[in-house]
Amino acid sequence: MRSQPLIACRDVQASSRWYQRLLGCHSAHGGPEYERLVDPVRQRTQYGSEGLILQLHAWEIEHDHGAIGDPAAKPYGNGVLLWFEVDDFDAAVVRATELGAEVVLPVHRNPAEGPGGPQHRELWIKDLDGYTVVIASPDGEAATG
Repeated sequence: MRSQPLIACRDVQASSRWYQRLLGCHSAHGGPEYERLVDPVRQRTQYGSEGLILQLHAWEIEHDHGAIGDPAAKPYGNGVLLWFEVDDFDAAVVRATELGAEVVLPVHRNPAEGPGGPQHRELWIKDLDGYTVVIASPDGEAATG
């Protein structure tokens, strides 16, 4: 099983560029209405999925399924975190800074002290549409003694 999250965006192409820069992923579709972002490192499956990590969809485009959500209802993604574990955490933090991302929680260890939990580092930021995005180092990366 693989998750395939989809979020609605005001500007799919701008959001695509933002996520590609932040995560080092690539476009597998492109266009103003819909985008598929993939991890170029993950191998293709027998069905052609190349590490799909996120789908972006324009609010106003209904395609054959109807509206994705109500763009007037805010905040977008209330209660949802888009969480990405990255191998290059420090570089991703630099990229988030270069993108001018609003910081929700600065870099911190989870848990703050001691054993247990994922023992990794996190940065919580907002994307172009106000969704909360968490960048995390691999579990155990910030383990102590």
